[in-house]
Amino acid sequence: MREVDGLIFVFPGNPALAETRAPTRLGSAARRDYKTRRLNREVACHYTFMHENLFDMNHQFMHRKQMGSIRASCLGRQYGEHWAQVEYTFSRTAGSGTVGERVIVDLMRKRGEAKKEFRDHMRIRTDYPSQSLKVWVGRDIQESQDPVLDVWLCYTPLDAEQRTNRTFGFLSVKKPSIPGLIHLAWPFVVWFTENIFREDKEIVEFEQRAHDAQGADWNNEVFPAVRDLRGVLARCGQPITT
Repeated sequence: MREVDGLIFVFPGNPALAETRAPTRLGSAARRDYKTRRLNREVACHYTFMHENLFDMNHQFMHRKQMGSIRASCLGRQYGEHWAQVEYTFSRTAGSGTVGERVIVDLMRKRGEAKKEFRDHMRIRTDYPSQSLKVWVGRDIQESQDPVLDVWLCYTPLDAEQRTNRTFGFLSVKKPSIPGLIHLAWPFVVWFTENIFREDKEIVEFEQRAHDAQGADWNNEVFPAVRDLRGVLARCGQPITT
C-alpha cells in the first residue's frame, strides 16, 4: 500500500512487482503552479470503454454544444507492451467554444498572438492501468515545456462483472502569470469540464448497454491508435476472480 498525491494505492498482484508498478506522481496535482480539481465519480461501464473514449478524439462531435465543431487530426501514435500513446492537433470548423474552454487554453497564449497562428497539441497516453491527457498551447512543443492542461485518470472496477467503475483522477490547469486570475476563472473551468464529463458518461454507458444487448463486441475498429490501445488492454487486463 502506498500514498501518492493524496490517493491510496493497493497493489493486488505479485508483491514482488509492487514497487515497480507504483506511480511516483499523478500528473501535476502536487505542483503549486497548477490549480487542480479532484475527480471521483461512478460510471456504469467496463473500464476499457473509459480508456477508448478518451483515446479517440474523433468523438468530439458529441461535444459540439460545449466546444463548437472541432476536427481532430492525428499527428502520430506509439505503443509498447504496457502502454499506448496518440497525439492530436485540432481545428474549429464551426461555432465557438464556451468560456470554460477558452479559460483553459487562451489564458496561456502570449499577448498579441492570434489564435489562428496556433496548432494546439494534445497527447493522450495509457500507461496501464492509468491514463493521462496533456494539452500544450502552440505549434512546436518541447518535452520540457509545461502543458496548460494536465489530466491523470485511473478506472477501478467495482463489481465482479466489471460493468461499473470508479473513476479517480486530477485535472490540473497551469496558472497564468497574473496572480489570482485562475481563481476568478475557476467556476467556468468547473462548469465546462463537468458538462464534458457528463456527456462522456452518457456515451460510455450507452456503449456498455449496446455491448450487453449484443452479447459481444461487434465494433469493427479501424482507427490504428485505438487498435494499439486495445492490444495493450487485452495483454494487461485480467478478469476479476472470486
